[in-house]
Amino acid sequence: MLGARIAALRREANLSQAELARRLKISPSAMGMYEQGRREPSVQILVRMAGALGVSTDYLLGLTNNPKRNK
Repeated sequence: MLGARIAALRREANLSQAELARRLKISPSAMGMYEQGRREPSVQILVRMAGALGVSTDYLLGLTNNPKRNK
């Protein structure tokens, strides 16, 4: 679920894997592996990814269907 949500949100934001990877300061291959479910992001990267995509970490992890971040 995590990989699918990352990919869908990235596409909604009109970002390439390489562009999102650059914003997160990770390699494009790591980004691809996250989306394919072949690798899990660290907590730090997960938090940065949620911020870059404008959603909560709970949404990325599939713990909620509400993508909004709590304030």
